[in-house]
Amino acid sequence: MKRILIVIITLLVLLISFIGLRFGSALFQEERPILILYTVMKLEFSDHDFELISDTSTSKRYLSKTGSSSEEIFHDFMRDRGWNFKEQMGSGFIFEKDGMVSVVTTRMYTRHYFIWSVPNEI
Repeated sequence: MKRILIVIITLLVLLISFIGLRFGSALFQEERPILILYTVMKLEFSDHDFELISDTSTSKRYLSKTGSSSEEIFHDFMRDRGWNFKEQMGSGFIFEKDGMVSVVTTRMYTRHYFIWSVPNEI
């Protein structure tokens, strides 16, 4: 019985250490870090390019992995909905559709993941 308890405690310590090393100080930069960690787990164990973090009355926030094709993820997302890329201004990407303009904002969460927000009008 003691051996099982020691194994469980050791696994928990290893899991907490892994989370601390992987996310470091970025873990608590968001309002709901547990939701972000849950979304990271969903993203890691799926074959999707992005996962929905939250859906508010003004926008939807998504999480994606960083990499060589990071920008293509939300460019494809917007293109699938009929929006055309116009230009980039800092961390904002401007898209047009039928005379309307919408801005997708991005920001790094950690060196492995970034968060992007899409207005609900999309």
